[in-house]
Amino acid sequence: MDILDRLKGLLPAEVFREDTASYLEEPRGRWRGQALAVLAPSCIADVSNILKTCNECRVPVVPYSGGTGLVGGQIVEDGAAPVLLSMERMRATRAFDAQAGTLTVEAGAILQDVHGIAEAEGWIFPLTLASQGSARIGGLLATNAGGVNVIRYGNARDLVLGVEAVLADGTIVNSLSPLRKNNMGYDLRHLLIGSEGTLGVITAASLRLHPKPSEQGAALMAVPSPEAALGLLRLAQDQIGEGVSAFELIGKMGFDFLAEVGPHVRQPFDNIPQWCCLIDVGLSHGSAQEALERLYVEAAEEGLVEDGVISQSDQQRADFWAIRESIPEANRRIGSVSSHDISVPVARIPEFIAKAPDELAKINTFRINCFGHLGDGNLHYNVFPIPGKSRDDHEAERGAVKTCVHDLAHALGGSVSAEHGIGRLKVGDLERYGDPGKLAAMRAIKAALDPNNILNPGAVLRG
Repeated sequence: MDILDRLKGLLPAEVFREDTASYLEEPRGRWRGQALAVLAPSCIADVSNILKTCNECRVPVVPYSGGTGLVGGQIVEDGAAPVLLSMERMRATRAFDAQAGTLTVEAGAILQDVHGIAEAEGWIFPLTLASQGSARIGGLLATNAGGVNVIRYGNARDLVLGVEAVLADGTIVNSLSPLRKNNMGYDLRHLLIGSEGTLGVITAASLRLHPKPSEQGAALMAVPSPEAALGLLRLAQDQIGEGVSAFELIGKMGFDFLAEVGPHVRQPFDNIPQWCCLIDVGLSHGSAQEALERLYVEAAEEGLVEDGVISQSDQQRADFWAIRESIPEANRRIGSVSSHDISVPVARIPEFIAKAPDELAKINTFRINCFGHLGDGNLHYNVFPIPGKSRDDHEAERGAVKTCVHDLAHALGGSVSAEHGIGRLKVGDLERYGDPGKLAAMRAIKAALDPNNILNPGAVLRG
């Protein structure tokens, strides 16, 4: 019997979806995928039946969340057409403990909705990123998403107490316990988080919430150099401690791109500096605005800042963040030659920023938009054509540009995948830069949990 006939006999008709372009294209338009069928189950029993049947028939399955991934983890261009398993209908809130600060949601829950549920009860779920209006919990956990608040709250795995998942053969793993202490055997939660759907399909998660700060504020401070930005970061942590929720580095090119192609945002400075820092503060006691004012005064005395704007309202704080969150869209409109999600030891970020342009100049002349999460060492280092050229003019140089940036990050003790994952785009990079012992262990785990290699084959590890 044909697998689709088998699945139609097992599943309700509403599970089957049309394989429209929205499922088969990734955000930057570099790849177009294929699908034998698009299935959107509404319960874990259906997920189990889908995986069990596909495993028996040796049909690949690609888990699909919000489709916002930037490394091709949700796209299969070549080989056998997969069943695309969308979690869009599994969006229920299963439990909310306002006393303990835990929230259990299904994998299809949209991040922005999770924020709203938590904040209505005086809590926050601090995982925050530009795509939060469409990104779903399952995909965010599958890639161990980072976002802007890692410096204070950690990556996605630090915000999860338990997960429910289905393995390749249809076995259901129920580890949703919201316990903060639980040492009963291997912690499969941490194995599945960050595995990009190659070891199992996450169907629900118990999330760890944090108290909502009573006072929040933000500032944009112009700094003379990346070295000064690091000095400002250290000073902010000394003065404000864990109240520093985010610390972003933004280069002038980001502002230039916003002025060139939009989205339109209000420019905060009369003269845009070469570098500035966006600092976000959340306090339980005291005034965030006063804390930022004190920081600016001392930083100015030490020569770490040259100008600054401190938010006077929640709206102005939101306006500052609108600048930061609009930069990726401006990048998309310009069209990058090659985009890079790297991390470097924080102390070596100025060295990377100083060396990379000279290395790239050996290939060609480019524009560079460097910005990112300075507090945790994660830079988005994106390379663009000069005015009058397009990314198509540099197609033959894309590989060399990526290798140049990645080689330098690796040489400085960094990682070529900070928060976006490996997907299919960086499989070769993982093999080139990854530790051989770790790769061997990863392959052994994959073979044990997915011996028929049906779960997202070709992602993370070469099929």
